[in-house]
Amino acid sequence: MSQTARLSGLSHVNRVDDGSPLADLLDERRHLVALAHRMLGSADDAESAVDECYRRWYALSDRERERIPVPLTWLAAGVGRICRARRVLPPPEGAAGAARPTVPDVVVARPRAAEPTTLRQHYAAEPTTLRQHDAVVHAVHRALVAADVDLLLPLLTPDATAFFDGGGKIRTLVAPVHGRDRVARGLLRLLDRGPHTTLAAHSVNGRTGLVVRHGRRVVAVLSLDVSGTEAVGAWVVVNPDKLRSWNAGRHP
Repeated sequence: MSQTARLSGLSHVNRVDDGSPLADLLDERRHLVALAHRMLGSADDAESAVDECYRRWYALSDRERERIPVPLTWLAAGVGRICRARRVLPPPEGAAGAARPTVPDVVVARPRAAEPTTLRQHYAAEPTTLRQHDAVVHAVHRALVAADVDLLLPLLTPDATAFFDGGGKIRTLVAPVHGRDRVARGLLRLLDRGPHTTLAAHSVNGRTGLVVRHGRRVVAVLSLDVSGTEAVGAWVVVNPDKLRSWNAGRHP
């Protein structure tokens, strides 16, 4: 059964935004960077212009973003405006003017450092040994590789929460995702794998986590907070800045 068919089986849950597949998000950013590079002629300036455009995207309200039918069209138009403004404004005025959005940045893509502890206290988490933790992570890995929602759901607590950290540099879900069904859908949707994408278990911050590669490049790192035999929280890092050490061979 396809992933789409399996996810449609969660019909009892109100439909909400499950995000976009990571491969599509990566293609989107590459397209925007290529557009900016053609206009500005500099790789660094192109990355900066695209980062500024994503900041403006996240500065919109949820309702404003929901009204945009094709985000890529909005983003491409935004990159074009930013690049045209930067070509006519001499530095440093150009850099300063283009880097200052007209509305405050609103980028809340992951919890504060103290929240994992709060999450564990909220669930009165059972003591979990390293072996139990690894067993849950490997089971989640198998479910994600198989794109099987029926395998994934029993591995999550009913009130599981997922956080997606794009750092404002990739268009991923902003607010935390709550509830077993939504977390399952969000993870399966994000990790809907293309032909050049792999998912493998790997040490993440001293415990087993999951690393997503597109070709040879690390494009996402997923860590789980486990209680007993279930995951209570998932942290998915797709922020390219935070993945640089992985791609440079310096694993955190």
